[in-house]
Amino acid sequence: MSAPVLDLAAARRDVAAQGLRANRRRRGRRRTLVTVVLAAAACALSVTALMLGDYRLSVGEVLGTLAGGDEAPARFIVMELRLPRLALGVLVGVALGLAGALFQSVLRNPLASPDVIGISQGASAGAVAAMLFGGLTGAWVSLSALVGGAAVGLLLYAAAWRQGMAGHRFVLSGIGVAYVCASVVGYLLTRSDLREAQAALLWMTGSLAQADWGLVSTLALALAVLVPAVLLVARGLDLLLLGDEQAGSLGLRPEATRTAVIALGVGLACVATAAAGPVAFVAFTAAPVARHLLGDGTLALLQSALVGVVLVVGADIVAQHLLPAGLSVPVGVVTGAVGGPYLIWLMASGRSRTT
Repeated sequence: MSAPVLDLAAARRDVAAQGLRANRRRRGRRRTLVTVVLAAAACALSVTALMLGDYRLSVGEVLGTLAGGDEAPARFIVMELRLPRLALGVLVGVALGLAGALFQSVLRNPLASPDVIGISQGASAGAVAAMLFGGLTGAWVSLSALVGGAAVGLLLYAAAWRQGMAGHRFVLSGIGVAYVCASVVGYLLTRSDLREAQAALLWMTGSLAQADWGLVSTLALALAVLVPAVLLVARGLDLLLLGDEQAGSLGLRPEATRTAVIALGVGLACVATAAAGPVAFVAFTAAPVARHLLGDGTLALLQSALVGVVLVVGADIVAQHLLPAGLSVPVGVVTGAVGGPYLIWLMASGRSRTT
């Protein structure tokens, strides 16, 4: 091969390499910008949530209290009344955002969300059974929700296993299990006292009203275990998105990684549901919104968690303060009102096919 031909080939390779580097820089800048904007939105909504209420506070009063100020009225209102609810909303948003991202990525299906494939419904069935049949309250209800959701996750994995775990079988089995769990909940409600059924229905809607520092601490401890584990499997999940054969050639064990990711997704969904009830559609919408903002279809765990926080905190502000007087509702009502139309649009636009 002559020297001019070699020089031309080398020049083409250099141009291609430069284009690839430029594209990576653009994607990196966009990812950084999206992350910063989402974090700023989450912080702004958090401060707003601490300001609003029957006793309005200024930005300065809120920030001063968080910085350690000891002004009596503001400190009591922020630290004892409003901050536990906000902290619970943030933690629930992080857990559900990550859970949705994990399920949708590993199963390659935008419908693979805890509140669509039965995990949340299983947790609801466990909690409602504990409340209505066992007469349990408090931490026992949360534990029962955790057990119910975990049991559904194990059932779905067993149902979807055929010499390997197929995403479409997992999702279809989950939709069926969700209907079964909904029937169980409906039966339990019809056989219970009216006041007990009302309390169970409030829990099933998804609410942050029960927030206290004990509940926040428990959820924070659970996330302190689960989130680092998610970070450990994130690289394996990135490789898994390339396909089992290519991931295996790079030294990854696809089935072991898939099992770990699903287990973590179930765990995150269960602890969030145990703490706040089944807050609808946050896990379903967080990851697609994050990927759309990034524009490159890559794994977006941090961005999904931030979108989850924005959705939960923003919805709680609407539920508490922006509805007409006397119409304050649980946060799950608002997230359901947003997520329902999104699901209809997803189905109508043909984007619900397995990717």
